[in-house]
Amino acid sequence: MQWSVNPFPPSLYAELDMRPLTGLLWTLLLLFLWYCYRMGSDLPTPRRVHPSKLMSGCRHTMLSSTGSKRSAASKFSRTDRVTPCISMEMGEDEEQGRDYLHPVLSHPLFPVQASEEGKRRYAALQEYAKRYSWVGMGRIHKGLREQVRLNNYSTIQKPHLFFLPDVPSIPFFPRDAHRHDIEVLEANYPVILAEFKAVYQRGIDPKLGWTYHGPKGQAVFPLYRAGVCVASNCRSCPYTYRTLLSLRTFISSNTLGAAGFSVLVPGATLGGSYGPTNTCLRCHLGLQTPPLCELVVGGEPQCWSEGHCLLVDDSFLHTISHKGLPEDGPRVLFSVDLWHPNLAAAERQALDFIFSPEP
Repeated sequence: MQWSVNPFPPSLYAELDMRPLTGLLWTLLLLFLWYCYRMGSDLPTPRRVHPSKLMSGCRHTMLSSTGSKRSAASKFSRTDRVTPCISMEMGEDEEQGRDYLHPVLSHPLFPVQASEEGKRRYAALQEYAKRYSWVGMGRIHKGLREQVRLNNYSTIQKPHLFFLPDVPSIPFFPRDAHRHDIEVLEANYPVILAEFKAVYQRGIDPKLGWTYHGPKGQAVFPLYRAGVCVASNCRSCPYTYRTLLSLRTFISSNTLGAAGFSVLVPGATLGGSYGPTNTCLRCHLGLQTPPLCELVVGGEPQCWSEGHCLLVDDSFLHTISHKGLPEDGPRVLFSVDLWHPNLAAAERQALDFIFSPEP
């Protein structure tokens, strides 16, 4: 009996026309072979590993290997081939880290020739960092280190107590720098003036809370002195005291801040001097401003106006003069120290800690 290889009858095979089916099978076969080739030839993509972990892993592999010297040499050569990529990544990460903590990691940590007061402030910064963080302390750390060199420079801006580097400074700031506090002071100008007249009429006497600054021509009635409230004077000016407490940026917690009435008699001139720091702005509210009164800061002259505020960076070299006649009366200001607008909240908190008033 003769068997046929073709399972379909010739007539049925002709009707089905198997050529398209054969082409489809060949296509599927080629796709399968291509998939097998790709799976066998493609290497797995290595996931990103932190450089320090990768380096420690390489060292662990080399030290724990018990194979032959040839195997160890082979592993070491493979590690060398990876090293360029690792070095590039480590250089980028380390550079960012060093930029972030560069003032803290620099050596020596503090100048040897620094004064005892400067060393005490740096110790206070270290104590603050232990309690909180070094984050955001770069400028303060740099300022404490460079204060020694700054004192030897001859410059138009040289605060005698503390200089914070990289702070944008101009002799006179626009009102927008502290708009809220300025508007509060100007709105309370009539009451502040009335309370000043009440204490002025009692007489300028140290026994009544007044102090003399510089020559005899300038007297100050402080409400805050070096961050400490002068209680008796604040009781004499209760409304002005409450106005101070309503300000958002008034420096009332460290020795850099002060507030009070300032009187300058006709004919008096205060020679060139520097303020204590560039971390604050001195706000002058004009109470009585006779003609021929002038303030020169950093070579720029400016005059006061009654009922209006003037924002001054007194860390610049400045002079004050009253060239009016005796009948013009004294020039009277209400002076308040406000934080520099460029300082972050963390920097303000650190400065409060470093320059806290003595107990």
